[in-house]
Amino acid sequence: MKRATTRERLRYAFDNFMGRGTRAQIVGLFAIAGLMILAIATLVYVTGQIAGASIGNTDLLNSIWQSLLRTLDPGTMGSDSGQSGFVIAMFIITLGGILIGATLIGILANGITVKLEELRRGRSRVIESSHTVILGWSQQVFTIISELVIANENQRRACIVVLADRDKVEMEDAIKARVPRTGRTRVVCRSGSPIDLDEIAIASVQTSRSIVVLSPETAEPDADVIKTLLAITNDPARRAEPYHIVAEIRDEPNLAVARMVGREEVELVLGGDLVARITAQTCRQPGLSVVYNELLDFGGDEIYMTSEPSLTGRTFGQALSAYEDSAVIGLAGEGTSKVNPPMDTIISAGDRIIAISADDDTVRVSDKPAPPLDEAAIVAIQRAPATPERTLILGWNERGAAIIRELDHYLAAGSEIAVVSGQAAAAPEVDDLRPVIVNAELDYHRGDTTDRQVLDALKVETYHHVIVLSDADLLDPSDVERQRADARTLVTLLHLRDIGSRTGNRFSMVSEMLDVRNRRLAEVTRADDFIVSDRLVSLYLTQLSENKALHAVFDDIFDAEGSEIYLRPAGEYVVTGRSVDFYTVVESARRRGEIAIGYRLRSRAADADKGYGVVVNPPKSRQLTFDADDLIIVVAEA
Repeated sequence: MKRATTRERLRYAFDNFMGRGTRAQIVGLFAIAGLMILAIATLVYVTGQIAGASIGNTDLLNSIWQSLLRTLDPGTMGSDSGQSGFVIAMFIITLGGILIGATLIGILANGITVKLEELRRGRSRVIESSHTVILGWSQQVFTIISELVIANENQRRACIVVLADRDKVEMEDAIKARVPRTGRTRVVCRSGSPIDLDEIAIASVQTSRSIVVLSPETAEPDADVIKTLLAITNDPARRAEPYHIVAEIRDEPNLAVARMVGREEVELVLGGDLVARITAQTCRQPGLSVVYNELLDFGGDEIYMTSEPSLTGRTFGQALSAYEDSAVIGLAGEGTSKVNPPMDTIISAGDRIIAISADDDTVRVSDKPAPPLDEAAIVAIQRAPATPERTLILGWNERGAAIIRELDHYLAAGSEIAVVSGQAAAAPEVDDLRPVIVNAELDYHRGDTTDRQVLDALKVETYHHVIVLSDADLLDPSDVERQRADARTLVTLLHLRDIGSRTGNRFSMVSEMLDVRNRRLAEVTRADDFIVSDRLVSLYLTQLSENKALHAVFDDIFDAEGSEIYLRPAGEYVVTGRSVDFYTVVESARRRGEIAIGYRLRSRAADADKGYGVVVNPPKSRQLTFDADDLIIVVAEA
């Protein structure tokens, strides 16, 4: 092997030095300038080339100073005079100063360009504490950020850090377009892989208050989520105190693995199952999704937990009327929580009240006693037994099977469920469900749900409930394809509205939408309710990121076992057409073992600005007059 020459070694050393970056280049340039100034000044001093009026003193330090001035300012040598050797030396050092100055400007310009490019790539480490970290990117990020902004309105230095394997500038532009106002909350974007230990550290997860792991829009999203959980929880340099992590899992079989990885530090949300439960409940109770949205978002009233020593020793039923501006719905003990416990449950010293309220500081016992009840307004009408129902599901996706299983819990024996879809995968999945469905007969028809002839042949008007599912499973996760799926849903809803108007038969219509922006457009179809699946999951993730204890509460509410939220005729609780306060409604529900938390006015059911008629947690002293078509929102067992 040929040995490297001295010239090659010097060039190699020079290349390595220049590759160290802007700082090293500036240091090297100043070193060269210093050596040049020292060499020229010493030469002039030693050779005695100092004659001339412009020099004055003849010591070495003054010679160095004069040389430095000519390096920094080329115009200084214009007044030089004296021996030719001195003039030539000053010319050389002035020329060197020009070259060094030009080189310095180039280095600085290049360094600034490199730094700006680095900042644009979003690779610098975030220096924050008590912030929320969002790992990954999907359409859910916009809802989560907008909700966190509302939740942080009373915080002085709130910060959200988004780390995803995308361009930093693109993320910032997308967030600014969808969430233009962030108030006091700063949103910081960084580019990096959520499954890489080193790159996760950019987001400063070690000092974070909570971490939200998004399910990516990839072929195997759960695998990426589990890898991210592994990277956070098994980092050798991780912090000692537990993390507060919230993550979405798409497929139920992957839950067990994710729990083994995250242990007690991770709250896992099975997104498809959540949407399926809400869809199954809402199709039988139009307006219920509006109630869930109200409880899950931060724009109105939410669920809080608080200790109230003054209620210790009293019964849970007595606590229902102890609050004017909050609706008590349950009790939380040490590691446990129960929604709608027995009314005679005694509140212990360690119990916390679970209540719906505008904020955590508004959950306070009223300083005034409850007004006298209007006993004459309270009714006790016997509720009619459940009868068989016919449900039609138009379309199919990964949540279809879960919706049918949930529906089976609520339907009376002898009910019917018909599925119509053009997807080849729907038929075998429906066949697999038949052996496990207890209360309903399951049928399947192949057809295009946007085809009017197909809908007419089904005799849609003979069904009690119609669910329209999005066919998003067949599409790419791009925004264009999501809009296309919502457009197909809209066409189906328009046909259904026309069928209902033509036949005069009323059947409830519940539709799944992918983009919340299309809800207003779809309201022209007069569907009873819309399930915006991604938004519901995003709201749930955000609530858990703020308070992980709510997971048990919502699990209790969404579960078919125990108590859920129902919308029931106002006439079952109070005399309609008569003015009553909400204390009276609460007492009437209490006597049934139920909790009244709000109402829905049928006259405002189509008014988006009025919350579609839904009012959750009204002031209990408010006087109300209900019509026969109005509904009371209660937490109750079936």
